[in-house]
Amino acid sequence: MRVFSAANRFGALALSLALLAGCASNDTAPEDEDEFSGVQERELYELARTALDSNRYPIAIERLEALDTRYPFGPHAEQAQLELIYAYYENSDWEKARAAASRFIRLHPDHPQADYAYYLRGLSAWQAGRFSLERLRLIDISKRDLGASRDAYNDFRELIQRFPQSDYAPDAQQRIVYLRDLLARHELHVADYYLRRGAYLAAVERGRWVVEHYPESSATRDALATMIEGYQGLGMDDRAGEVLAVLRENAPDHEQLQGGRFVPKHLD
Repeated sequence: MRVFSAANRFGALALSLALLAGCASNDTAPEDEDEFSGVQERELYELARTALDSNRYPIAIERLEALDTRYPFGPHAEQAQLELIYAYYENSDWEKARAAASRFIRLHPDHPQADYAYYLRGLSAWQAGRFSLERLRLIDISKRDLGASRDAYNDFRELIQRFPQSDYAPDAQQRIVYLRDLLARHELHVADYYLRRGAYLAAVERGRWVVEHYPESSATRDALATMIEGYQGLGMDDRAGEVLAVLRENAPDHEQLQGGRFVPKHLD
């Protein structure tokens, strides 16, 4: 006959309790892991819409992401994907909004609201390129890194090219005008740096880039002036004279023209 000590009996009891606790934890884990477990598609969509309508964007995002994951081919899937782009945008999640818009465009290129996805993708890049002090004119945004602004420029151009009759096209066109001047001025800031460093060929190339790629920009006259000074620095007076004739014809009142004579900024 075997006799268990008190220590053995206590150890066996502790092991049994641990096993029971583990079973109970396993039984309740799925419910704790997903609050939307058992929620049907339409109900989940209505919950997301309610959050959107009350401007509770983080909650709306959570519900729309759950809907997209659980019901990717359901009747509300496409609309939920569009509203997820909007929710990301309103929540200032610019990169997520752009990624969601790109995904929607890739999956539904012929959707009736595809232009809306293009527009929000452009707006997200536009917002990502803004700076809080820009409106106060305390900084010159054209001197900053303009990667996001270039994305916005390209997104809005693609929208207009693909959907010229879109309701969003007029606003996109206005933003393109602003972005075109912004990007052109940025190129000229770089060109001016090259002139000051004596890198005249690089300055000429930057000026030519502005003239060729942003011909409608207000910065083209300054781009011509940059090319003239760059050619002068290279000793290419004939080429400088050709560009100078263009500047005189198109911008006779340019600040670097004094009595028709060109006055460089950095050359002695």
